[in-house]
Amino acid sequence: MPGQCRVINAYGDELHFHLTATQTAGAFTLFTDITPPGGGPPPHYHVNEDETFCVVEGEAEFFVDGRWIGVPAGCVIHMPRGVRHAFRNPGNRPLRQIIKLSPAGFEDFMAESETEFKRSDSPAVERLATIAARHGIFFDPPLPSQKGIETPEGITA
Repeated sequence: MPGQCRVINAYGDELHFHLTATQTAGAFTLFTDITPPGGGPPPHYHVNEDETFCVVEGEAEFFVDGRWIGVPAGCVIHMPRGVRHAFRNPGNRPLRQIIKLSPAGFEDFMAESETEFKRSDSPAVERLATIAARHGIFFDPPLPSQKGIETPEGITA
């Protein structure tokens, strides 16, 4: 419905999903990601999706080609599937980005992860790594439960 979006909280971020597989016939997912100061995912890669980031507000640094680079508000950076990357918020206020992944499906990964974060016991790294692997997302270096998992390309994580 216009003006409404699903909000998911996981991995310390708040994600507002504007368009998902349902609205785009599986073509892409589009959301606003709000990352607190000091937040951001560990280095990882996606087997299934290309990912494009538009930094809207705050400070962003991206890990690509083995180094961290600053990406100011108003800039866009693209990560093709298979490229190891990460981002972080080095600033003292929230980082706001609009992120597009294609094809769609990332929303399912985040929804499953949010469920794990809501468990009464704290989320286990092993369970989160298993969820990620099921959705074609691999942390690099691998988290303990991802060691030895075959990716669809036959690369062993």
